[in-house]
Amino acid sequence: MKKTLVATTVATVLALSACTDNKPAAPEQSAAAPADAAAAKTEPAPAAVTAENPLLKRSSLQYQAPEFDKIKTEHFLPAMLQGIEEHAKEIEAIANNTEAATFENTIVAMEKTGDLLGRSSGIFFNLSGSNSNAEILKIQAEISPKLAAHSDNINLNPTLFARVKAIYDNRASLNLDPESLRLTEVTYERFVRAGAQLNDEQKTQIRALNEESSKLTTKFSQNLLQITKDIAIFVDDKAKLAGFSEAEIAAAAEGAKAKGQDGKYVIEITNTTRQPALAQLENRELRQQIWEASAYRGTKGETDNRPIVARLAEIRAERAKLLGFDTHAHFSLDQSMAKNPKAVMDMLGSMAPTVVENTKKEAAAIQDMIKQTGGTFELQPWDWEFYAEKVRKAKYDLDENEVKPYFEFNRVLHDGVFYTMNKLFGISFKKRPDLPVYHPDVEAYEVFDADGTSLAIFYADYFAREGKRGGAWMSSFVEQSELLNDKPVVVNVMNIPKGPAGEPTLVSYDNVTTIFHELGHGLHGIFSKVKYPTLAGTSVSRDFVEFPSTFQEDWAAHPDVIGNYAKHYKTGEAIPAELLAKIMKSRSFNQGFDTLEYMAAALVDMEWHSIPAGTKIADVEKFEADALKKHGVDLAVVPPRYKSTYFSHSMGGGYSAGYYAYMWSEILAADAFAFVQQQGGLKLENGANFRKNILSVGNTKDPMEAYKAFRGKEPTTDGLLIRRGLKTAVN
Repeated sequence: MKKTLVATTVATVLALSACTDNKPAAPEQSAAAPADAAAAKTEPAPAAVTAENPLLKRSSLQYQAPEFDKIKTEHFLPAMLQGIEEHAKEIEAIANNTEAATFENTIVAMEKTGDLLGRSSGIFFNLSGSNSNAEILKIQAEISPKLAAHSDNINLNPTLFARVKAIYDNRASLNLDPESLRLTEVTYERFVRAGAQLNDEQKTQIRALNEESSKLTTKFSQNLLQITKDIAIFVDDKAKLAGFSEAEIAAAAEGAKAKGQDGKYVIEITNTTRQPALAQLENRELRQQIWEASAYRGTKGETDNRPIVARLAEIRAERAKLLGFDTHAHFSLDQSMAKNPKAVMDMLGSMAPTVVENTKKEAAAIQDMIKQTGGTFELQPWDWEFYAEKVRKAKYDLDENEVKPYFEFNRVLHDGVFYTMNKLFGISFKKRPDLPVYHPDVEAYEVFDADGTSLAIFYADYFAREGKRGGAWMSSFVEQSELLNDKPVVVNVMNIPKGPAGEPTLVSYDNVTTIFHELGHGLHGIFSKVKYPTLAGTSVSRDFVEFPSTFQEDWAAHPDVIGNYAKHYKTGEAIPAELLAKIMKSRSFNQGFDTLEYMAAALVDMEWHSIPAGTKIADVEKFEADALKKHGVDLAVVPPRYKSTYFSHSMGGGYSAGYYAYMWSEILAADAFAFVQQQGGLKLENGANFRKNILSVGNTKDPMEAYKAFRGKEPTTDGLLIRRGLKTAVN
């Protein structure tokens, strides 16, 4: 999403937050009310809204950590409905204030509204992604268009916008401090981008498009949850699992039993096209079955997402035209670091020939390996990972099953990730078993600064389970704000397969780096030191928000760090130097595949959102194939990381025309990490610089200005090329 799901709050509903699949995207508004009805009445809250509903008041727990032991599913809808009603009245009072508009009585006043709605919807939409069930899905479908309509009622209110515009037009003479000036500009731009300057007829059109979009994005996401549950592969014969470790087979048996299939083995389908099991399973027929279940999901039956994908692209194009933009991509990138689609296409296009050439070389080596091992077939997508591992082993003498015992989950988290954050920032994590959690697998921590000051509450939710959407993300239950005296309460969510009962959870190196990545997002929220909630933490552009998290990934391989956590789960012995050297040497392996599958998805995302208004898409698969061919990235053996029908980043909201952001942010991250190494590496002085100029400022500064304050100059692509093994570092 980060992630990148449904609504956070309507107090911040108009400002998107951060991460891999991380945060709920703001609802895309609706047509339910007339344009001047900022305080339009919602239907009355049900009688169930009583004093017993814990969501109706601020939590008494530290930093308003949610009272999960008291909150029940039936509390959410009445609390959110009452929250909408209360927030509408607060906004109406601001809009109809008879006093002249001032920064305090308009802009700041809006920042203070929506407490109940923010609290209840923030908790609800976090749980809808991490701990969902049929009732939550039903509530989500009902509340999303209502939140969208409420958002429109605010954004399209001419009386309220007139006050905001008056402040914006006179901002130079108001003697505002830099953060207040930034808030004024961000608030004004938010209203304009939502359609505040449109005429009544256009506003009605925007509302209709927003309402339809809200319903479709919700349906798309709910379809994916159902599909993930339905397409799990059940295996009857244990012999077909040759290549799995005994622990993995035991976990597959436990998983099947939990799903009512005792005596069988289950292989879950994760969120991307590529499936982890494909690297291990020897049975080619089973590999094909798994790959096809992954690649063709969302293309049949009641959960066919193809009509939704096509219509969402059309809606976004129509909306962009109403707002004065050529395409949705132009609209989406207007406030990004990239600024326009051409810059993104140029970046990806300049790399495509080299990446494709490298990928073809990798494919040739894999085809060679197939031949060497007695295969007479042509390489297919379901063969790549399996035979790539054989090539890796032959080239680097590296066996993943030899590596995993040194990456035990708890040691990675505590002796790797938490250790690094202590060395770099001086912070520490203390378990808080007294705080209630929303699932037994979730652990709560309190985060302390170097001087012992308490900073935040952090929830760790790392293991896969039914009811959790795929991917990894960071989100917030409470955003930091000095204005509201709020401390951050954040959560990291992943989908690591849990070890069988009584056995440790051993993770891949990819999972190791993802844990570092997501806590990078977490620290972006935890270290936020901003006055206004709209500007806090991860409320930055999509192509900047992945930078602080990607920066943290490379610490996983830092000698001091990996030496501290990479220890055998049985003996406690440190990973042998020879094996560690092989891991580090192999990091650039398969980079053609990794880069191409990402670029293919990013280009498909950009093409979907580069269609002009009025374009009708009749064939989703053909559109996708044509997009890949257009950019010369149509290698059948390397499909996009996400195909359109399960591309949550792009179609579920949040990262539409923004999936490129991961590579854009990687340029910043690689440049920043190289700079830090030049400055002495893992030490507090470097962490203090990164914290002060990047992590604590939120959206109070232009992203490039923030980067230059940290680095001293703009980034170059050298660090990225070195990071991906395409260029040698010069000492």
